Amino acid sequence: MSVAAEVKRMVAQVEAQLGAIDILVNNAAIAHPRKLQEITEAEWDEVLTVNPKSVLLVTQAVMAGCGKESGGASSTCLRSLHRRAGTVGAHYAVSKAGITGVTHCCASSLIRDGITVNAIAPALIETDMVTSNPNANPNLIPMGHFGSVDDVASVAVMLAGNDYLTGQTISVNGGWYMT
Repeated sequence: MSVAAEVKRMVAQVEAQLGAIDILVNNAAIAHPRKLQEITEAEWDEVLTVNPKSVLLVTQAVMAGCGKESGGASSTCLRSLHRRAGTVGAHYAVSKAGITGVTHCCASSLIRDGITVNAIAPALIETDMVTSNPNANPNLIPMGHFGSVDDVASVAVMLAGNDYLTGQTISVNGGWYMT
């Protein structure tokens, strides 16, 4: 999802088969758990290319056909918790902070078109990426367990149905970080 022409082709194919896209959830990411001194330049570049760049390109491609005349839309960017040191590494944290910047920029740029853009910041949700990370431990979470995919999905559904909430980050993290 980090090559603009491929993204535009994908969006056109989805719209041809399913119609206009009203709700976008950017949920693609990669992670290479590493200590700071172990991160290679290639890993840094790959994580920063895939994570924030894919959010930007997919959002641009989908939002091109949205706006007040088409009934508006909702875009939700899923990103992992970056407010703490994290269990993946600096490269991953920087990429997720970049997604926050893209989210805020898109929210302020698209608000007058009737498009809301928000982010969900889940922490240690029980997925293959988390359970395969040797640094991820449910005891890091004050609730004492990993979150579920349904915990995150319910927030995405709430955001998709709310046309007054924009530019926000909703933390779904079992109390790991409180705002």
